[in-house]
Amino acid sequence: MSALVIGPMLRYVDTSSASVWVETGEPGVVAVVADGRRYESRTFTVHGHHYAMVDLTGLTEDVAGYAVELDGEQVWPLEGRPPSRIRLLPADGPRTMTFGSCRTSVPHDTAHVLTHGEDVLRTYGAHLMTAPDEEWPDLLLLLGDQVYADSPSPEMLEFIRGRRDTEPQDEIADYEEYAELYRRAWTDPEIRWLLSTVPTAMIFDDHDLRDDWNTSHSWREQMAATSWWRRRVISGLGAYWVYQHLGNLSPAERADDALLRTLMEGGGADALDGFAEKADADPSSNRWSYSRDLGHTRLIVVDTRCARQLTPGDRRMLDAGEWEWLVEEVSRPAERLVIGSSIPFMLPEGVHYVQNWNEALCDGAWGRLVQRLSEAFRQAVDLEHWAAFRRSFDDLARLLAGLGKPVVLLSGDVHYSYVAKARGRQIWQVVCSPIRNPLSPLLRWANVLTQFGVATLVGGLLARLARLPRPPFRWRVTHGPWFQNAVATLTFPDGATWYESKNGEFQEIDTVRLT
Repeated sequence: MSALVIGPMLRYVDTSSASVWVETGEPGVVAVVADGRRYESRTFTVHGHHYAMVDLTGLTEDVAGYAVELDGEQVWPLEGRPPSRIRLLPADGPRTMTFGSCRTSVPHDTAHVLTHGEDVLRTYGAHLMTAPDEEWPDLLLLLGDQVYADSPSPEMLEFIRGRRDTEPQDEIADYEEYAELYRRAWTDPEIRWLLSTVPTAMIFDDHDLRDDWNTSHSWREQMAATSWWRRRVISGLGAYWVYQHLGNLSPAERADDALLRTLMEGGGADALDGFAEKADADPSSNRWSYSRDLGHTRLIVVDTRCARQLTPGDRRMLDAGEWEWLVEEVSRPAERLVIGSSIPFMLPEGVHYVQNWNEALCDGAWGRLVQRLSEAFRQAVDLEHWAAFRRSFDDLARLLAGLGKPVVLLSGDVHYSYVAKARGRQIWQVVCSPIRNPLSPLLRWANVLTQFGVATLVGGLLARLARLPRPPFRWRVTHGPWFQNAVATLTFPDGATWYESKNGEFQEIDTVRLT
């Protein structure tokens, strides 16, 4: 009998359909049984792992509970757990959307709680098991660093060392290790149940591949010179496509996906690896960004890693093709926009100016010696947000300011949470990070002093010394920073609520109104 390795994961959901993703131990037929109807799909196989996406179509009401069968044998739900439900998207759009980023997959014992804090996603799952319907989100948006390929847990390192002694010895190297990394991230009982019953959308950030991924052209040159990076990036992007990206697509979009058709026809590992290698070498060959119409709200999730243009002197967060796509997407009719970007758009203003200044120096504003030193500094302290791609920041700021509708940008990455508001405009930045990977007390104070203190004082001066123009609009941090492990819930149209876990209890820590 085949086993259910990961899942079921409830991914794309709209007003009349839902998609369920699974990984199985053997190839075969996967069936989802809901309200007396049976929906089936056969698996596809890559690198010895077997996957299926089952689409439930023609739904007219919520599903109170569903079961999963592998070759006719029921493998889900698990005994003693609440049923996995499917709540369709309300016709007028989501009531609430929960989001966050940066979650390490370490054990939940006392030692790791002391070093990493409570896993808020796990506690959130346990909370929803008994919570009333009005507390359930309509979507869970995971904004990057779902897995840490460059910083595996001690248990993951044991798995790595049990199969090889080659470089990189303390990081993920290939698809098999990525598959194990995802298995460990998503099979804790509370998290597994949560992912089976709350729809999820995802996008990568750097640690899904490696810290500082695509920070600059010189970073790519350094990694290309290693003996192991090519295999790593092919494996990482291939695994991301299978474990995360596939579920971001609607059934219609997947029906048109050439790679999925090839895999379903038996194309296997060569097809996936070839796709991933081309996606890294030529970002225009594939689009990781995606959008969804959610009633009155339009959700746009932007790839701010793979789609970068890293040409020295003309760095762009999004290359020409990606930018053209984003302009078209934000221009479509909608009462409000929610834009998911793994890295923040509006940083604390002082930090924004420091990143502007560093980019100018990297482009040679103060000579070649300073240029080399500034590039090293850029990578060392992660100066790689929208502010470090100033042309793209200004372009997006002007685009959003000219829309005349509310825009909320959701982000993570920085390991603290805050809200920023553009002055005189309906543009908000809401950051929630980490889900589970807190800064040490020393680094928290260092961030407060540098990003909310020193940078505020010197950032503007440095920008003027580099003769940089002022941004299209000003903004300020209105709430935060908070450094706890947390998830945030955006409530339409009123506000955002932060939650954290203390002593195993899930509780609200602050509420921010966006109107």
